[in-house]
Amino acid sequence: MNTTQLLNDIEQLPPEAQHQIEDFIAFIKTRYQSTTKTKLSEEEFVGMWSNRLEMQDSAKWVKNHRQSEWSKDDV
Repeated sequence: MNTTQLLNDIEQLPPEAQHQIEDFIAFIKTRYQSTTKTKLSEEEFVGMWSNRLEMQDSAKWVKNHRQSEWSKDDV
């Protein structure tokens, strides 16, 4: 079935059926979007701290943060 025929068939359906098709398309898009993999380097969070001075040496920051948190007295 070609796209033109599919659109014609949808247009001939009652409004409620058209809404069901819209919902089904949204469901299918969600289902298949979740199976596609994005490169980690393309994720939005990558580089979000790149301009922060304390992150220039991230290993040092983590070490200091751990020492700070782990040395607190248990209350």
